[in-house]
Amino acid sequence: QVQLVESGGGLVQAGGSLRLSCVASGIVFSRNDMGWYRQAPGKQRELVASSTISRITNYADSVKGRFTISRDNAKNTVYLQMDSLKPEDTAVYSCNAKHVLFSTVYWGQGTQVTVSS
Repeated sequence: QVQLVESGGGLVQAGGSLRLSCVASGIVFSRNDMGWYRQAPGKQRELVASSTISRITNYADSVKGRFTISRDNAKNTVYLQMDSLKPEDTAVYSCNAKHVLFSTVYWGQGTQVTVSS
């Protein structure tokens, strides 16, 4: 059974930091591109950051220079370090795994991030 379990969300003041973690089980982690997405109320889900199996990273323009994605294949975990948080970063953050050969996609349940002004 495949599971992606996020943690690390919470309430933080503007300018603060949070570190999200997503632990995967039931997949060959090293064969999956990993991504963090977010969805704010009334808005479409958007890609925040991604890391390929070769550790090539990509960021949404709105978070470049503030967020950092990293992965630890030994721990089957992908992280999202979020610094200089803004109220507009408030959303449910979910991680995503996509197998590089089979294109199978899995999602976590999400973790709430709330940034107060």
